[in-house]
Amino acid sequence: MDKPWIKFYEDQVPAEIEFPEIALSQLFEQTVENTPNGSAVSFFGKKITYAELGRLVNQFAIALMRLGVKQGDRVAIMLPNIPQYPIAHFAVLKIGAILVPTNPLYMERELQYQLNNSGAETIIALDMHFPKVEKIKPETGLRNVIITSIQEYLPALLKLLYPLKARKEGNWYKVNRAPGIHFFEDLITEKFVSKIPEVDVKPDDTAIFLYTGGTTGVSKGAVLTHRNLVANVIQIRTWYGEVKDREEVVLCALPFFHSYGLTTCLHMAVLLNSPMVLIPNPRDIKTLLKAIQKEKATLFSGVPTLFVAINNFPGISKYDLSSIKACVSGGAPLPLKVARQFEEISHGALVEGYGLSETSPVTHANSINGMRKEGSIGTPLPNTDAMVVDPETKKPLPNGEVGELAIKGPQVMSGYWKMDNETKEVLRDGWLYTGDMSRVDEDGYFYIVDRKKDMIIAGGFNIFPREIEEVLFEHPKILEAAVIGVPDEYRGETVKAFVVCKDGASLSAGEVIEFCKSKLAAFKVPKQVEFRDSLPKSNIGKVLRRMLKEKSINPKVVSSTN
Repeated sequence: MDKPWIKFYEDQVPAEIEFPEIALSQLFEQTVENTPNGSAVSFFGKKITYAELGRLVNQFAIALMRLGVKQGDRVAIMLPNIPQYPIAHFAVLKIGAILVPTNPLYMERELQYQLNNSGAETIIALDMHFPKVEKIKPETGLRNVIITSIQEYLPALLKLLYPLKARKEGNWYKVNRAPGIHFFEDLITEKFVSKIPEVDVKPDDTAIFLYTGGTTGVSKGAVLTHRNLVANVIQIRTWYGEVKDREEVVLCALPFFHSYGLTTCLHMAVLLNSPMVLIPNPRDIKTLLKAIQKEKATLFSGVPTLFVAINNFPGISKYDLSSIKACVSGGAPLPLKVARQFEEISHGALVEGYGLSETSPVTHANSINGMRKEGSIGTPLPNTDAMVVDPETKKPLPNGEVGELAIKGPQVMSGYWKMDNETKEVLRDGWLYTGDMSRVDEDGYFYIVDRKKDMIIAGGFNIFPREIEEVLFEHPKILEAAVIGVPDEYRGETVKAFVVCKDGASLSAGEVIEFCKSKLAAFKVPKQVEFRDSLPKSNIGKVLRRMLKEKSINPKVVSSTN
């Protein structure tokens, strides 16, 4: 079955496109039918075709139903980017159940909260994470725990070596065969006679509870429908323009349990009838670079810290990254210097985009082939409206003025699960009020100034950390930087910078402050500088300013009031 609703727009991205009335599971089935012999998954050299992936999805879907999973039930997937993820992902959607993507790095408290809040009764997890699942299971509604291992889909030689490596690193756990404990490998290989019942999954049915990071309070589950997710991947595909079905290779370094990796990597590969190159650990830069070179990856979505790590990887010139056509950076502001340096290394285009878990996630992006503006998140995707409003009155502001960004489009969530008050705060008349401070120029390009909650008010002046961070990234000795506001008796708040120096480089607080003085107004210059070996980051590599603010870190603190 062809996809007639996919059109190519070589000159410009249209303002409006049409979307098919299908569920996300049907999108996957179309690709299996269209490209049965095409490569679907590449995992350390292990290849799976779309026909084989479709068979595994069907087999696992039958297994879930035999375990009692019904339409509307919640199923948590607590896996890194390994072949079992797309198998489980599309099997759950196929039977009309609701996905609950879960971060494998969660501690027991976080995991227990998410499982209980979502009402998940089934979880699919790695063997190495079984101890924490087992520990919290009595405090949740879990009936089924399905355990799998990374080695199950490794090539033959690596499969033999993996147990030795896992034992050496202490990541080898014996799973007890207790009631309710099942093994993925057993379920996927059992020969069931029964066929999959026809489950009527509609576009407006809930597909996923996508939980926000919860760095500023209780994590919220954004309710995303099949329509939301299908629309967003088609919007992004249209924005890409000249990419071609069956000719692209999608590097999947961003974790699938995050909205960004889920849509721009997993769903995009399926939509393009193209292979997904799975990277289970995005911090393993050497493996990532080898994968780009070997698999000839063409599309690569990432976060700024990932591109920083690539730019500064020892011996980066030895790797051939010339296959890369287009990269989009999201999740956090992309420093201009980082983008320019990566483009020099790869010769591919790296542009900044924008999105939220609540919007499936992408809403804006700069053009790959057309006009792009440095420092901008670009223009809204097709069928997406955006405006800048007064944070208090919610009335639209003129071009150039800073206010809160509001978004309307088919990718916007229906609300937060079990949180009516929080939903009413951000959703009004179809508009999502993001909490991000933004401005729009005369050409319709949007700029994220900063998060409203991160704005620093010092001596009556409004200061946005991003502007100062951009300056810090220009310093040749600085690898990473983050800026927050800290209490000050005289000014109310003052600016504090956290700095990570490049390997072998050293700086003093005075040097950092003097550098900023040459580029910033006096009230924006950091008054405190703290040097660190690393900065705290989220599961996709976003620097957690809130954690820097909450935790008192004493080593290497140097202050200045000059």
